[in-house]
Amino acid sequence: MTQTQKILVTGATGTVGREVVAELLARGHAVRALTRDPARSDLPAGVEVVRGDLTEPDSLVPALEGVTGLHLITFGGAYFAPLETGPRILELARAAGVRRVTVLHGGGPSPLEDAVRAADGVDWTVLMPVEFMANALEWADGIVASDEVREPFVSRLSAMVHEGDIGAVAAVALTEEGHGSQEYVITGPELLTVTDKVAAVAAARGREIALVELTQEQAVAHWRAVGHPEDVIGFLLEAYGNTPEVGRTVVDTVEKVTGRPARTFGQWAAEHAREFTARSAGAVS
Repeated sequence: MTQTQKILVTGATGTVGREVVAELLARGHAVRALTRDPARSDLPAGVEVVRGDLTEPDSLVPALEGVTGLHLITFGGAYFAPLETGPRILELARAAGVRRVTVLHGGGPSPLEDAVRAADGVDWTVLMPVEFMANALEWADGIVASDEVREPFVSRLSAMVHEGDIGAVAAVALTEEGHGSQEYVITGPELLTVTDKVAAVAAARGREIALVELTQEQAVAHWRAVGHPEDVIGFLLEAYGNTPEVGRTVVDTVEKVTGRPARTFGQWAAEHAREFTARSAGAVS
């Protein structure tokens, strides 16, 4: 049986951070969650929520006391700018006796991830998930309003991953031996097109969904209309129109690290079916 450990999770209110917290709790570990606004954290009972800011490393000193593992993200502050404070954070972590560090890869090079990789005296693991299944929640408003999804490049392939499986890999790397100096690409168990994903959501909610394929020009116009900056639009065009091989290749990291198979998109859709289902007219919000 794994000995109970205390782990500090930064980014604990984010899509992945919440899953890291949940998995650590499920495994019987003590969790301390760092947030800039504890009053709004809405984390599970039993989590010790503390105030801190990764852009101000010394604010982490009390939070690091007594922890053996540290989960990091690469962006911070009110505007989610790339963190430049990695060296100081790692210095404080080593001084506090932290033995293991995971960092959630942000999609490209980052100063904080570089600092983690260069850190002496800690076992570090870089978590490199592909597309999150949670990205499908972007369709919820259109599905609820009109039983419709409007997307470009509907035949593109994705090995999208359940965010809970990212949390599970992180929890193991933070509490068990053998994961130091590792880069873990994390995927789901299957390749899916947009058509496959829409069908799975429709099956989960028990109602058909129309898939309307947008041209590239229509997609760009839509993204501009909803306020995406040009660099984000460029990223989306490249990611969707020319998906990198890593994003469309299934690997067995989840099973190797956690001992159980990665969860399917069908499972994810069933878990989130209510978010794709219109409320009745008399429903109370």
